[in-house]
Parts: sequence; structure tokens; C-alpha cells
Amino acid sequence: MDDRIKEYDQKMQKTIDHLNSDYMAIRAGRANPHVLDKIKVDYYGTPTPIQQVGNISIPEARMMQIQPWEKSLLKEIEKAIQQSDIGINPTNDGNVIRLVFPELTEERRKDLVKEVKKKGEADKVAIRNIRRDGNEAFKKLAKSQDISEDEIKQLEDELQKLTDKYIKQVDQMIDEKSKDILKV
Repeated sequence: MDDRIKEYDQKMQKTIDHLNSDYMAIRAGRANPHVLDKIKVDYYGTPTPIQQVGNISIPEARMMQIQPWEKSLLKEIEKAIQQSDIGINPTNDGNVIRLVFPELTEERRKDLVKEVKKKGEADKVAIRNIRRDGNEAFKKLAKSQDISEDEIKQLEDELQKLTDKYIKQVDQMIDEKSKDILKV
């Protein structure tokens, strides 16, 4: 692969990685520790991920338990979860925080599928923007350097193949996540 194409390949891969982490945070009716990935707790004045201030376990399919390493953090963790957008109310028994994931209603599942598709479409647009930036860079290269039109055409074709590959990957990710959500 041409070094000039590699740069755009890496940018597109980052877009896929971002989508993957977004999809991991979408809950599908089962307890999944990744729903907590974006939640930060005030730990002595520093926003810290929940995973770094306690032990997270899944005792049952639809229950998650968070046991902070310091009891003084119970209230902070509880507050951070309540202020987040995961839509689950934590229960605190003085030692651990429990999150019970309710069964998803049909309507909620459909809303989640819409959200999955929206995030996927946004990432497809991002990939196409990377392609556009690449094509513009190649056109500038043609004006500024001694490079043939055939070489520019070849670079553009390679970039298009890369774009198609990543768009197809996004479509597969949308399908898989949608099926996972709709599965009862």
C-alpha cells in the first residue's frame, strides 16, 4: 500500500474503532460493563473512569455490581451514574452499588436500533469526508509535484476501494448490533 494511502487508511480505521466503542456502550438488555466506559467519577478532584475506582462484576445476566475500593466513593459513583445517560437507577446498600438492567421493551429496542443506524451513518459520512480530503490532497499533489495523471488516478482508485471496504464494514457492524438489540 502506498504511504500516501496509508494515512487515510489509519484515519478510517480510527473511525471504525470509534464506532465500535460507541456500540459497546449501547446496552441490549443484558448487563455489560462497557455501558460505564464514558462515566467519570470525581476522585479527589480528578474525573476518573469508574473502572479505576472499583471492582465491576456481573453476578447475574441483568445485574451489575460495583464495589469501590474506598467506601467514601459510593455516593460519588452513585451520583455519576444518575447524571449519565444510561437510564438505570443505581441502588446503594452501603457496601456495593447494584445496577439492575430492565428487560427492553419493543419500543425501546426500536429506538436503540435507530440510534445504532444514526451512529453508523455518521461514521459513514466521516469515512467519505476522509476520502474527499484524500482526493483533494492528491489534486494538490498533482499541481505541486512532478506526478502523472495516471498516478493520481491510481491513488484515487485505491482510496475509493479503501472507502468501499470501510463503508461495508460499517454496514456489517450496524446489522450485527441491530440484530443483537432486537434479539429477545
